[in-house]
Amino acid sequence: MNVVVINGPNLNLLGTREPEIYGSDTLADIAGRCIKRGAKCGLQVGFKQSNHEGEIVTWIQDAIEDGTNALVINAGAYTHTSIAIHDALRAYNGYTVELHISNPHNREAFRHVSFVSPAADAVIAGLGIKGYELVIEMLGEKANKN
Repeated sequence: MNVVVINGPNLNLLGTREPEIYGSDTLADIAGRCIKRGAKCGLQVGFKQSNHEGEIVTWIQDAIEDGTNALVINAGAYTHTSIAIHDALRAYNGYTVELHISNPHNREAFRHVSFVSPAADAVIAGLGIKGYELVIEMLGEKANKN
């Protein structure tokens, strides 16, 4: 099973941005753990980050064309604003997990609306960076059942 983890704007600042919310691990730390966990589960995990909405849409479209089995997307602030990402996810036929480090519902009201959720099969939120590893583990279990 091929899995692509897509991260949106400002997630490249993990480790220094609001550590009281996001912790001190960097995105590279998280990527390393996910790739390692994925290998143990028989998954090939790719990890990407962009601050540009169009690039994220292109990556989703690439997943459609290359047969990626699952997407994990932490769209960051684009979660609450991007119809383009929503539409691209709706065109994707694989399994999609929306992921958030914090719980958006415990934050500002404008974060309570997600344009990603209606296009996702599952949502993980508020489990900190551990959520990334847990979703990879879950996808490994799902792959091994098939």
